[in-house]
Amino acid sequence: MMKKLLYLLICVTTPVGFTACNKSFLEVVPLGSQVASSTSDYDKLMNSPDFYQSRFAGGWQEVVLMEDDLAAEDALFSTVSQHMTRLFQWQDVIYFPNDPYQRPPLLLSGLMTNQYQLNKIINEVMNSGGGTDEQKRSIRAEARATRAWSNFQLINLYAKPYQAATAGTDPGFPIITQTDITATIFKRGTVQEMYDFIIRDLTEALPDLPVVPAIRTRMSKPAAEGLLGKIYLFMGRYSDALPMLNAAFNDLGAGGATLYDYNLTLGTGGSFLPMDPNIGPAKGPGNSYIDLTESVLFKVYYNAGYNGNLYGNNGLVLTPQTAALFGASDLRLRLYTNKNPDGSLNPGGRLRKYGVKYTRYGLELSELYLLRAECKARLNDLPGAVADVETLRQHRMPVADAAVPAAVADDQVALIKFMIEERIREFAMEGYRWFDMRRLSVDPLFAGITFTHTLYNKDGSTSVFTLRQPNRLVMQLPYNYMQYNPGMSNNP
Repeated sequence: MMKKLLYLLICVTTPVGFTACNKSFLEVVPLGSQVASSTSDYDKLMNSPDFYQSRFAGGWQEVVLMEDDLAAEDALFSTVSQHMTRLFQWQDVIYFPNDPYQRPPLLLSGLMTNQYQLNKIINEVMNSGGGTDEQKRSIRAEARATRAWSNFQLINLYAKPYQAATAGTDPGFPIITQTDITATIFKRGTVQEMYDFIIRDLTEALPDLPVVPAIRTRMSKPAAEGLLGKIYLFMGRYSDALPMLNAAFNDLGAGGATLYDYNLTLGTGGSFLPMDPNIGPAKGPGNSYIDLTESVLFKVYYNAGYNGNLYGNNGLVLTPQTAALFGASDLRLRLYTNKNPDGSLNPGGRLRKYGVKYTRYGLELSELYLLRAECKARLNDLPGAVADVETLRQHRMPVADAAVPAAVADDQVALIKFMIEERIREFAMEGYRWFDMRRLSVDPLFAGITFTHTLYNKDGSTSVFTLRQPNRLVMQLPYNYMQYNPGMSNNP
């Protein structure tokens, strides 16, 4: 955008009653005002819940509706917002100027609002008073690494998937580093420029990041290392990715993220129990927005029913193909039910996710294992890849059933595809699949892949929607953003 894109008011009230004003004044930056002055002030700014928490609206709610591991039941889905329908159908335009709620996409507006605060910290903290140079550099590093995470989301929503051959000319997303509210001209640049900027932010931040953050919701060295490894993997730079993923594991150490063992937590007397008929594991992390157990980089968003916030998961079910990926003893199936929210049985026996009201989408330890396993497989370290994925699987099902099939373990291509399927088993209907859909669309191993959505109509018929590639792997910037930047091109 983008004057309004970047400088949306930080203090807003939404139709679902969420207000961002119930914080100390240091957690809100009035536009055009200098609030923070001491190093301690800037340190407190990094504690803002806006950087890690979307309890009612935002996060990957849009992204979930576009991934291909799900279908929808018309009886429930047709009653929700028109934005959900447009996203599910992969329509060209999602946000029209005459919509009832003329608001920008919640993830986009949230990320851009955060950019203002992060840039303010990055540009000003070194001149703050009362702190040591080491403290200032650490705060700046946290802000830069957090900005890198935000930009990685933006480039994976509003630009083409990374391809080395075309990234230098593919339109990117504006790189914004200033907090100048008078700025009116923003250029998109290229995909390569944005990825270079993200990598530079992370690389230069790493030496000053704490190995163990003072607060678990803030950026740490292992989180930044893992994020950088993920970015390299998404770029196809596997030899660069593996050292960073290894470093992340090495730096996690004691007191960091740990994997839940579902054999224990969902076993007799397990800590996730009881099983509630409406929400699944009543005490599981998916029903708590404050559980940081498995989080290397903690960020959480609301991933349950529509409640006036534009998006929700009403009527969403696993596709039969996705459901078939799970073995009968896979305890992750305990997060799904074949019953509708009113308790009636799904007529086709399809499964809806009911054990995850809140999804973590920063960097989870389970994803770190899968990223490193995939990276090892792509570098032909098949035993190393198998060891990593089996470590995760042993925490999700009986150990006897966790082994990678022998025919897969000895075949590089089959093993890479197994890793992608394991990502679906671990994160189905949580938004992760969208980012995989994009990168796999330009991966020769997955050439010719087609993405579809099925709507199960009330009369028993089905409607099938096919994602139009490559255009709809990229979202259009909304009208109300483009009108403030008439010289900037939109996505087709």
